Amino acid sequence: MRDSAGEGQTLLSCVILNNGMKYLLRAATLADEATLRDLIARSIRSLGLADYTPAQIEAALLGAFGLDTALVRDGTYFAAVTELGEIVGCGGWSRRKTLFGSDAHGDRDDAWLDPVSDPAKIRAFFIDPLHVRRGLGRMILERSEGEAARAGFSAFELMATLPGIRLYEKCGYVPAAPIRYPLPGSLDITFVPMTKKLVC
Repeated sequence: MRDSAGEGQTLLSCVILNNGMKYLLRAATLADEATLRDLIARSIRSLGLADYTPAQIEAALLGAFGLDTALVRDGTYFAAVTELGEIVGCGGWSRRKTLFGSDAHGDRDDAWLDPVSDPAKIRAFFIDPLHVRRGLGRMILERSEGEAARAGFSAFELMATLPGIRLYEKCGYVPAAPIRYPLPGSLDITFVPMTKKLVC
């Protein structure tokens, strides 16, 4: 079992116990693709309803929300699983310039970031509605930041959904002014850019 980012790694780590439930964190694989896409849709359709309309959520699932398989291929996207192997959370980081969005997102840039001058991107965190508030988001975030730091990055940035802001603020991320991102069907959706710098 390897402990650094890279294609084919297992990354089975970060055991936590919460209400008698054990969770493990491993690298996502392309074999997980259908399960991850389903998890992402279920997560935002349930947990996003306090902040977004159903129409906004469905439109955002056409590209703004979803799985970016480039992260999976890069070995920087993680799956939180139960003892039975059920995937109940996902998220990761990227050394590429694309900040958010799925494979279908039109505004993509897969060029490599420079760790010396660019922040790593924190990407696509989604938790199963039945497993929220058990530390999964923080577990994935800490792993992502640790991997990025070992790759030479000293700062991080992300595009937060409104439901995600609370987690990121608790973990030291600073919000900028919200943006309204255009969606299909003459809709738009509010996101919040957030950043964090490592303290040496």
